[in-house]
Amino acid sequence: MVGIIIASHGEFAKGIYQSGSMIFGEQENVQPVTLMPSEGPDDIKAKLEKAIASFDDQDQVLFLVDLWGGTPFNQVNGLFEAHKDKWAIVAGLNLPMLIEAYASRLSMNSAHEIATHIIETAKDGVKVRPEALAPKEAPKAAADNSANAGRPGKFDYVLARIDSRLLHGQVATAWSKTVNPTRIIVVSDNVAKDNLRTQMIIQAAPNGVKAHVVPIDQMIKLAKDDKHFGGQKALLLFETPQDALKAIKGGVPLDTLNIGSMAHSAGKVQPNKVLAFSQDDIDTYHELEKMGVKMDVRKVPTDGQENLDHIMDKAEKMLKEQANN
Repeated sequence: MVGIIIASHGEFAKGIYQSGSMIFGEQENVQPVTLMPSEGPDDIKAKLEKAIASFDDQDQVLFLVDLWGGTPFNQVNGLFEAHKDKWAIVAGLNLPMLIEAYASRLSMNSAHEIATHIIETAKDGVKVRPEALAPKEAPKAAADNSANAGRPGKFDYVLARIDSRLLHGQVATAWSKTVNPTRIIVVSDNVAKDNLRTQMIIQAAPNGVKAHVVPIDQMIKLAKDDKHFGGQKALLLFETPQDALKAIKGGVPLDTLNIGSMAHSAGKVQPNKVLAFSQDDIDTYHELEKMGVKMDVRKVPTDGQENLDHIMDKAEKMLKEQANN
């Protein structure tokens, strides 16, 4: 796997490394390297050499640097000269660039290939609102995948996820890069009634992907349409397991549900960091399991799968203790 060095002035490298881990999960063979105010070129050079030495494969190294021409870049560039046939440097580091680099390592085996691939994503990550403030010569948006719409056929469901946060960073980056949807569809009666949340979800869609918010009954109708959605890969997002159950009972053909997060609220218990349950939630999951739906408990694609039944057993014990107090 290609090693990645994140190098910056000050703590920026450590901060963006932490942000990347929150969105895409913990990563192997990635090291943040910082140049602090009290340090000089030799200090950061020593840190860079130590970071490189920690990698499993030191032949393929990608350097993501904050500023072209700054001290971190200059020290990286000095090391790079002896390895430029395999190493690569990209300056102008931002979070979309880092996430794209993480995703690219899953299918690309050279630093040169990843460096070439991530530049457009880094540029596309720079946006402005109001949109009228964007320069007229701004890069063209990625091609709209909905151009494939209209072909005979039904949706291909590449992921169905229960996540109380709906469309957020882990979905827009980590999962979207892994399953490559053409459409992200939030299926929720509550959100469909909320114009502000709907607009925020539509605006949060990654480049080249259309986002929609539809009521559950409408999703059931769309799932049965075999005339207009051939070639369309759908990523479905449900706010609750109850919404997912209603959709599946209505005919949305899902055989697996990814469980990402379930927010805590009054009356619920939280057996781990991201999942909170009421008894109704537990009963709903058991009903889904009886219908043959498989449960994939992961925040991001690189996480190991957890056992939902074990988590729910713990939640039921907590609910009983709560009721007895």
